Amino acid sequence: MKKLLLILLGGLFLVSCGSSPEPKTIYIVRHAEKMLVEDPDPELAQVGIIRATKLAQILADKEIKHVFSTDYKRTKYTAWPSADQAGVEIQVYDPRDQEAFAEKLKGLEGNILVVGHSNTVPELANFFIGSGKKFPNLTDDEYQFIYVVTLDKSGAQVEQKTYKDF
Repeated sequence: MKKLLLILLGGLFLVSCGSSPEPKTIYIVRHAEKMLVEDPDPELAQVGIIRATKLAQILADKEIKHVFSTDYKRTKYTAWPSADQAGVEIQVYDPRDQEAFAEKLKGLEGNILVVGHSNTVPELANFFIGSGKKFPNLTDDEYQFIYVVTLDKSGAQVEQKTYKDF
């Protein structure tokens, strides 16, 4: 009985000493510039296509393993060049439960790209900040920001950068 108890305690100790998650970076961006048409799901404008291509260039050496987009043309078209370059499929996510989505992202292995909207992008970045200063929603003409979330065993760091910073 004593041996069995020692074996069980040893097993619990080994499980609790499991490897910590590998460091990763989550890149969170708003969809690129969309066409100004009376359509609830517009495609990207020419300048938006250029921005999506630039995003893929920025992420070319970042070893992206997952790409997430909301279920709109403008977000998927923004994500597509990066996903294609990384050889991964775009995974659609529901932006209505950002907290659950943030937890899902924490559990994934490898670097991640998330494409969202003017209100969902800063909201998602804010989940990783904790009690620090929060990012406001983006205005209608703000497309230039890339939120870089670095996760490692010490926690999360969030930086708001622009495309020009890369």
